[in-house]
Amino acid sequence: MTFILDGLETGPAQLWNSVRLVPLIRDEPVPHLRLHRKVYEEPVSAVDVGDGTAYVAFVPHAFVATWNDGDQGQAAAYGTRLLQQDTAGRTAAPPRMPVRFTRRMARKAGKDRLRFLPLHLAVEGYLALHFGGPEIAWEEWSRRAVSRGLSPRSEETYLGLQVRGLEDALRIFEIHPGQCGVLVYVADSLASAFVVPHPDDYRALHATLVEDLFGELIYKYGLLGAPAGDLSARIDGAGIESLQDLRAAAAARREEWAEFHDRVMAWDLFDEEGVTQRVQRLHGFVLSRFLPSFGLRKENHIGETITGEDGRIAYLKSFRLSDSQVRRGYLLKRLAARAWRLDATAEALGIEEHALALRLEHAGFGHLLRPDVLDHYRARAERAASA
Repeated sequence: MTFILDGLETGPAQLWNSVRLVPLIRDEPVPHLRLHRKVYEEPVSAVDVGDGTAYVAFVPHAFVATWNDGDQGQAAAYGTRLLQQDTAGRTAAPPRMPVRFTRRMARKAGKDRLRFLPLHLAVEGYLALHFGGPEIAWEEWSRRAVSRGLSPRSEETYLGLQVRGLEDALRIFEIHPGQCGVLVYVADSLASAFVVPHPDDYRALHATLVEDLFGELIYKYGLLGAPAGDLSARIDGAGIESLQDLRAAAAARREEWAEFHDRVMAWDLFDEEGVTQRVQRLHGFVLSRFLPSFGLRKENHIGETITGEDGRIAYLKSFRLSDSQVRRGYLLKRLAARAWRLDATAEALGIEEHALALRLEHAGFGHLLRPDVLDHYRARAERAASA
C-alpha cells in the first residue's frame, strides 16, 4: 500500500468529549474530478460480484465521481439530494424489505461518471479474503469448507449515528477554508479517514460521516465516553515582544502539532506491508481498495482510494478493523500462506495444532473443521491444561 497524502495539510484539531476531528486542507483542489452523493430509497442492496457470489449490505447512499478532460471548464458541485417521505405516508415501508440488485460494486454511470458505494468496496475486499477456503482437501477440513469455502461470511459494523458524540461533533465543529478531508478520532483512536477532491465536495458530504461504517472498538469507545487527551500546545511568553513574534510562535506550534499527528497519531494508516487492488480506471484516475498486513496488537485499516497519475490522493475513505476482525484476517492469511495445512501453520506460529484449532473456533471458523477433529483437538487442549 503506497498511497501518500501529499498536497494535504493537517489543520488544528477540534475536540468534543471523546471525538477529535482533524481537518485536512488542500492548497488547491484536484483538477478534473468531483464527487457528489446519490441517495437510494431501498434500504438493502445486493451486488453480484461476478463469480457466482453476492454481496448484501445496507447502503444509505453512493458516491458518484464526475470528471472532465480539462476542456469543459470547472465542474459544478451537485451537493446532497434528500428524499423525504410523503406527508400522506404513501412512502411508508412495505411489509417486506425491498432489495435493489446492482451489477457491480463500482460501475460506469455515463461516459464521464462512475458510481461506487463508499466503504463497501473495502468491506467486500476484506470479506473476500481467501473466501474459497482450502485449496487442497486436507483431512481436517469439513466437506462444507472444501465445497463452499467461507460462504456465507458476514461482519458487524455500526453507523456513525451510533457512535456517541460524532453527530454532535460534526454539527458543531467548524469547516475550515480549503478543507477537503478529515481524520476522525474517538478516544484518540483513529476511526476513519475521509478525503475528497474539492472543498465544495467536502461541504456537501461532511454530514454523510454519520452514515459511514465504524467498527466495534470505535463504538465501544464512544459508548464509554472516555475523554480524549489534551494535546494543545502552549506558547511560552518568553521572547514574545510583538504581534509578529506571537504569529511566528503560533505558526511553529501548528507545525509541531501537524508533524506529531502525521508521524504518531495517523502513522498506522499507512501500512507498508499492506496490499492495494485496482478496481476501476477513470480517465487518468484509479479507484482502488487496500487491505492491511493484519499485524496483531496494532491498528489495521481497510479502505479505498482514488489516485491521480502522480499518485496523489483525490479520494480516501478508511475503516478501522476491530481486534477480532484483525485476528480473523491474520489467521486466514497465515493458513493460505501454508496451503491451509494446520500442522505447518501451527509450526509457523510457534503453537500446537490444538491451540490453532481452538483459535479458529474462537475466531468463528470452527465450522470449517470436521466435528470429530475439533472434538479431538478440544480433548488435547484439556489434557494439556490439566497437565
